[in-house]
Amino acid sequence: MGTLRADEIGNIIRERIQQYNREVKILNMGTVLQVGDGIARIYGLDEVMAGELIEFEEGTIGIALNLESDNVGVVLMSDGLMIKEGSSVKAIGKIAQVPVSEAYLGRVINALTKPIDGRDEISSSESRLIESPAPGIISRRSV
Repeated sequence: MGTLRADEIGNIIRERIQQYNREVKILNMGTVLQVGDGIARIYGLDEVMAGELIEFEEGTIGIALNLESDNVGVVLMSDGLMIKEGSSVKAIGKIAQVPVSEAYLGRVINALTKPIDGRDEISSSESRLIESPAPGIISRRSV
């Protein structure tokens, strides 16, 4: 192997600095304190928002609803039988939304808007927040 000159070393260092990726990914992680009756208590989700989606280690999804100073109450969107105390969770960073489309009319779906009627997946290009305000009385259609 040959020796490197000082200018070659400088060029290599400049090239590596230019290729350096400064992207930082911050994860809001927590730990399950207890779970039962469709509710999980989580410690460590300091930056979680009310209504934010939470993903558990084994894949269960929940919604953060009860924000307290030392823990967060999360409503589980499935049975949560595989969730154990001490397992890790992460905040997804999105407020809970549901897709909206005429394709949902007459379909049977679960709490996560997945079809359970044995038919094809439902496509939708729009979504609405679960906790969105109701339309005003004037703008509603009469019954």
